Amino acid sequence: MKNTFRQIFHSPKFVAGFVIFVFVLLTLFIYPLINPGDPLEMIGVGTFAKPGTYISLYDATGTETETLKLADADQNRLEQRLTYEDRVSMLEWFNIMEIDVSGLDINDTEALLELWHTHYDPSIKPKGMTQARRNYFKRLDNALNELNAGDTIYIAEYDEETAALVESGTITKTDYVNVGEIANVKLLPLGTDNFGRDVLKELVSATGTSILIGLIAGLVATLIGLTLGLLAGYLGGFFDDLIMFITNVFTVIPGFVLLILISYSIGQEQRGASIVALVIGLTSWTWTCRSVRSQVISLRNRDHVNLSKLSGHSLFRIILTDILPYIASYVVMAFILQVSSGILSEAQLSLLGLGPKTTEVPTLGLMMNWAMLYSAHTNGSWWAYFPVILTITSISFSLNLMNTGLDQVFNPTLRD
Repeated sequence: MKNTFRQIFHSPKFVAGFVIFVFVLLTLFIYPLINPGDPLEMIGVGTFAKPGTYISLYDATGTETETLKLADADQNRLEQRLTYEDRVSMLEWFNIMEIDVSGLDINDTEALLELWHTHYDPSIKPKGMTQARRNYFKRLDNALNELNAGDTIYIAEYDEETAALVESGTITKTDYVNVGEIANVKLLPLGTDNFGRDVLKELVSATGTSILIGLIAGLVATLIGLTLGLLAGYLGGFFDDLIMFITNVFTVIPGFVLLILISYSIGQEQRGASIVALVIGLTSWTWTCRSVRSQVISLRNRDHVNLSKLSGHSLFRIILTDILPYIASYVVMAFILQVSSGILSEAQLSLLGLGPKTTEVPTLGLMMNWAMLYSAHTNGSWWAYFPVILTITSISFSLNLMNTGLDQVFNPTLRD
């Protein structure tokens, strides 16, 4: 046994897959300790918030400020306000007004603004331009003028006695606050989804649930396939024909179609994570059964098996002690593939809206479904779906690497 483990962990592919999978598992255990709470808690207002660190403006205005004079502050402020789409729109205005911009660099903020302030006139109504488009240019011009209007923002409070706004403070462009001194700061490395939920916290929880579904589905499928394959391969005759007939019936019907039909018939309210895993396992055991059967057929007439028969050992003992140990490595590899297949099947089901209930726990497939329903892929909200794709790919890749490494260790034809 010790030598077997030594061989396994000398396989580069197995070690690489094992390290990736263990890293995923450690993240599942460690991150909830750092960021506890309900992964489905809606902390946003239902929009895709970009990844970043968010601070409370309410608390920031009451925090003691420090004066910092940064040389590039105004330039950074302008470049942050002037998006790429705004720059393209400004070039559109110049072209309409037949202004020569052949030598203008769109990323040269100073030259672009100088040309804009020189030639833009809100009273001009270009022919063919809609009112909405003209209003856009006016708003853009107003926003750029406000950035240059002054260095001070005045804070006012409502005075109940005089029923008027009274100045209570000012904020200048050189006022800065220490983030560590602000009471409410929230780090969102992957932003929020359309429901306003922390995507990273949701992703960690969903990964754990999907792996659990894969493990349950893989265990069910492997146990069913292993049991039927052992019986069919060892007993032969009528039992072999009966088991293979049932297996062929399940094989003829496309497994995913059968999975869809069963999931749809259960209903949304009854589809918990464990039920979905059980359904996946009940529809994906056939190839394991056929593979185990072929392995057992090659073993059932070996000398040690015949000796056990002559010794009067029971069927259960012969299968358990004389056949199963010889195919144990194959069963482990089949289980790993079934786990990977179960995770992918859940993702496919959830994309079709046939996954677990959306109100209980998140899964990787449900996160993909939510991102698709709210058009994250079309509005540029990559953080709502790309990390999910990367996680599914990493888990499947690691499991398949582990399986390939085991195959190289236990399959004599693949050994160097």
